[in-house]
Amino acid sequence: MLEAGIFDVGVILHLKSLVGKMARTSILMAMEDFYAVHRNYTTKLVLHIRDSNGDNMRAASQAVDLLQNYYVRAIIGPQKSSEATFVSDIGNNSQVPVISFTATNPTLSSADVPYFLRATLSDAAQVNSLAALIKAYGWKEVVPIYEDTDYGRGIIPYLVDALQEFGASMPYRSAISRSANSDQVEKELYKLMTMPTRVYIVHMSSAFSFGSTLFTKAKELGMMSGAYAWILTDGIANVVDSLSPSVLDAMDGALGVRFHVPKSKELDDFTKRWNARYRQDNLDDPPLQLSIFGLWGYDTIWALAQAAEKVSMDNATFQKQQDIKNSTCLGTLGISTMSIGHKLLDAILQRKFRGLSGDFDLRSRQLQSSIFQIINVVRREPKGIGFWTAKHGIIQNLNQNGSEHTYLNSGPNLTQVVWPGEVSTVPKGWQIPTNGKKLRVGVQTSGYPELMKVEMDPLTNAIIATGYAIDVFEEVLKRLPYAIPYEYVAFHNVKGVSHGSYDDFVYQVNLGVYQIAVGDITIRHNRTSYADFTLPYTESGIAMIVPVKDGTTKGTWIFLKPLTTDLWFGSIVFFIFTGAVIWLLERRIDNTELTGSISRQLGIAIFFPFFADRERVESILSRLVIIVWALVLLVITSSYTANLSSMLTVQQLQPTVTDVHELLEKGEYVGYTNGSYLGDLLEQIGFDRRKIKAYNPDDFDDALYEGSKNGGIAAVIEEVPCIKIFLSKYCKGYTMIGPIYKSEGFGFAFPKRSPLVEDFSRAILSITEGDTIIQIERKWIGDQHACQNDSPTIGSSSLNFKNFSGLFLLTGVASTSALLIALVMFLYKRYKIGDSTGLIETTADSNPPHDMQLTVPDDSDGYACQQEIEISRELTSPCSEVQTPDFTLHGTPGNGL
Repeated sequence: MLEAGIFDVGVILHLKSLVGKMARTSILMAMEDFYAVHRNYTTKLVLHIRDSNGDNMRAASQAVDLLQNYYVRAIIGPQKSSEATFVSDIGNNSQVPVISFTATNPTLSSADVPYFLRATLSDAAQVNSLAALIKAYGWKEVVPIYEDTDYGRGIIPYLVDALQEFGASMPYRSAISRSANSDQVEKELYKLMTMPTRVYIVHMSSAFSFGSTLFTKAKELGMMSGAYAWILTDGIANVVDSLSPSVLDAMDGALGVRFHVPKSKELDDFTKRWNARYRQDNLDDPPLQLSIFGLWGYDTIWALAQAAEKVSMDNATFQKQQDIKNSTCLGTLGISTMSIGHKLLDAILQRKFRGLSGDFDLRSRQLQSSIFQIINVVRREPKGIGFWTAKHGIIQNLNQNGSEHTYLNSGPNLTQVVWPGEVSTVPKGWQIPTNGKKLRVGVQTSGYPELMKVEMDPLTNAIIATGYAIDVFEEVLKRLPYAIPYEYVAFHNVKGVSHGSYDDFVYQVNLGVYQIAVGDITIRHNRTSYADFTLPYTESGIAMIVPVKDGTTKGTWIFLKPLTTDLWFGSIVFFIFTGAVIWLLERRIDNTELTGSISRQLGIAIFFPFFADRERVESILSRLVIIVWALVLLVITSSYTANLSSMLTVQQLQPTVTDVHELLEKGEYVGYTNGSYLGDLLEQIGFDRRKIKAYNPDDFDDALYEGSKNGGIAAVIEEVPCIKIFLSKYCKGYTMIGPIYKSEGFGFAFPKRSPLVEDFSRAILSITEGDTIIQIERKWIGDQHACQNDSPTIGSSSLNFKNFSGLFLLTGVASTSALLIALVMFLYKRYKIGDSTGLIETTADSNPPHDMQLTVPDDSDGYACQQEIEISRELTSPCSEVQTPDFTLHGTPGNGL
């Protein structure tokens, strides 16, 4: 039976470690501070501190001793995750809560050990902040360096998942044994230097002394330079302030993430007291800086003390297990009766308060945090450069909305980072190893030697590759900001003969046979599942090679072909309309040419649009109409003459096939390059497999010449770059139709997530945007404009009505306007004549009648005289006629009245 008011608590720490010393001071101060504030509490914790010495079995034996001999109601600790695995099982069997504020292995959060509580964060909580840094800087590969313990291995699966969310990966995992010496650490670092990845995540606990050895050796080997990036997990970052100056000097430029502790006056006061107390308790040790582990230990004591007060201790006893079959000390452990352990566990889980470390809440059986601080070790001092939150991601200040920031070009929103080597340039994350190994470049001879030709040097047996693709590849290497030693490796290719498909060739990259595959490799969807491709370096598209023929038939009626039917019809209509307009305008003024019979006048009307001149046409309106019509005739006749001459003298080449579906409908045979994926594509389009023939490119000419009906083919389906090469050799008689389908062009293949892809693509883009690619094409393909048949020919060159619609509109407007003007003049004159006639009649009625003598000429002149009299009456003023009462009219032919 325990004494009233006494609540025994076991504490298991590695007292010789940095964290152990720090936690011991914090725990003792927490006891003093708590009961100084809560003097009225009826229970008091009594601590039984034990040293595990960093040994798992020793930690377990200390737990058994505390339970057997001191009947502890709770155990604080142990310090290491591997120790916690043993102690948590013992506590669970005894129904005694085990609370660790330093064991961060995620696997400890298991339903199998309900009496284990973690007054700290799981390592899984920080992986998102680590992944955010990797993503922000655009790194695609990272190598974790961790201690080969439960603590070190526990974070790896979670980190892998976080990286895979944005496509990053771990090409290698560097696990360092606890028993490794300095030489073994150095050997591991040399191994890392032979790999291209230059981004490392260091996950080691502060108790693992080789964390400092790692950085010291890395600096000696030149790995703390501008080409490398080092990121610390909270295992080291949380205590980096307390590391020795020599270790901090070796870490210069490293980044780190650690739990963010909000500032408060209470924390400042406690830190001052803690510093003094630590120096008092550890006179022989150098001063330490208080870390988050000390604060968590402090808050843990306060939470446990409050829970102990709440739990009723009346009649609380320990009952030993009666199990004669187990004679070990574990078999004699007691079990807390009356559910004291369960009540205490519930009381701890219900404790929620604001501690020195921030919000202390164990309802999830471990602390929860959404804020991590990002630090940068600069000149032996950790410097805060930003934060990571689950809501906003990476931000520079906590009052900033990180969702408004993007990482394009500028990197994450952090204070200026000083990288290893005291440089401000962000490491690219990878580097070609300087270990004498060369980049293995896979090559194979193409069906078009201009694109790729592979040969073997008979003297040295070295692979020699030439061609369009090789020139582009070597130009890319020249434009990279670093040198890459390389060697060509042939793919089943010895005497220029290939023995494998392009899919097999690309797959060798995935198998690690090559680090890059170079050639006329089409970027296809199915290949992206096992390889990454650069941007294309050629024109894209799939087209047809078809024969051409003279499309013009020089027959009897060829003179009608320069103009289309609608233009012929429109010309005739406007010709008739113009003649009618001129006839009406001239008829109005009684043109002497328009006398006689109707047939004579109709002939003259037809004559006017072609041959009317100024002497024959008297009306000014008619002359304007003829001028416009003459302009129209001049343009049409000139165009007709030129077009007819072209048809009679120039050969009009037309493709025999203009559409791939035409080949399908006629059941024609088609060809493609042997070994190409285009055979499968043709089947997908709908071609019968029996109608698809594979050829070597040199045999295309003969197959097309024979034709589909004579054992050959009607068309070749090929990619545009290859078609250009074919037409450069066989320009006469063939043309290109299309592209008929879209393709991505040719690119270089790399293993998945290769860091070289981005740099190669950037270099290819600079090549294709300039004159270099044109020079390479001229070298291997020739002048693309030399062949006039390399593009589809326009079907008909006949001129249509639309070509001259503007001229016809002009003459139509001119003719119609002339008619309207003539009509207005006619109506105006009739109106004036009507007024004059009315005035004469009125005057005659007001005067007496007079005799009028009229002298009439001979009958032969009667018609002319009568006509002139009528005209004179129209032109003579009425007033002059009425002034003479008696007058004689003498009609004289040829004169007026």
